[in-house]
Amino acid sequence: MKSFRCSLLLFALLSGQAYGQVAGAPLAPKDSAVDMSLSELEAAAAHLKDAGIATKRMLEGGIFSVNVRHIKGAETALQHGRISEIWVIREGSGIVATGGELIDQEAGSSPGEYRGSGIRGGHESLIKAGDVVFVPPGVPHGIKQTDSIVYLNIRFELRDED
Repeated sequence: MKSFRCSLLLFALLSGQAYGQVAGAPLAPKDSAVDMSLSELEAAAAHLKDAGIATKRMLEGGIFSVNVRHIKGAETALQHGRISEIWVIREGSGIVATGGELIDQEAGSSPGEYRGSGIRGGHESLIKAGDVVFVPPGVPHGIKQTDSIVYLNIRFELRDED
């Protein structure tokens, strides 16, 4: 599993150009690799828990980003128009809901982005430490029934066809 996670990270780092940077997130270099140690990821997760916030961007690459997320006791329901996500569950567990439709859908912060109060229909499954989830663009997704879950969230923006 460790080599799979390293491969995902390496793929993320090599799969695009850096266009912009989220405040506080290191910009991905174009000419070298980046290592993120387990202790760095654990420290980021601990910071999220202590500060009561959900996301810390670890690396910004324009069309991709690497984030650590912590969800505590809340239900999430999102849909991204141009973003694919890969989640590597680090600790905790919960129910992931994918597909179906957003309940009480409202526009998010960017075009094609939506959020809701939950997901109706679709597929639900238990996720726990060690599991990997892939969410393609346009698919409603969220986590519910969790006391606490921490995961590595690798996001890729859909590229236009050549």
